[in-house]
Amino acid sequence: KENIKKFEKYFDNFILLIFLFLFYIHVLTVFWNLGSRFNMGQFMAPALGVLFFYSGVLIENAKKNYFIGIRTPWTLASENVWNKTHRLGGRLFILLGVLIIVAPYLKESIGFPLFIVGMAGTILVLIVYSYILYRREKDLNK
Repeated sequence: KENIKKFEKYFDNFILLIFLFLFYIHVLTVFWNLGSRFNMGQFMAPALGVLFFYSGVLIENAKKNYFIGIRTPWTLASENVWNKTHRLGGRLFILLGVLIIVAPYLKESIGFPLFIVGMAGTILVLIVYSYILYRREKDLNK
């Protein structure tokens, strides 16, 4: 709980951003139901991109805790592994946010698969990275 207080302003901003994101989806839904037709993907991408971008900011500033962040067994076991994994994770989520924002402007056959591969790749990289860091740290402490 004490560690969450250390990045509380980032978390509070994230809660506000989630609220604004959901409100934006609500507004889009109302307009759609009133008969406006538009490319939902193009309207959703910037909002989703901003959400992922700020998730990266939040992740990068998250202190070790059991509720928020990249919680693998290895990040929870080591403060050093937590910090390094979250630094990389924050940067990857920021990059993914930018990718989501520009995806609708790419060819349709590239944008969505690029998002899926980017997301899956980010998750896989962070899991493997945290494990490798943990193993190195454990080997050094022998």
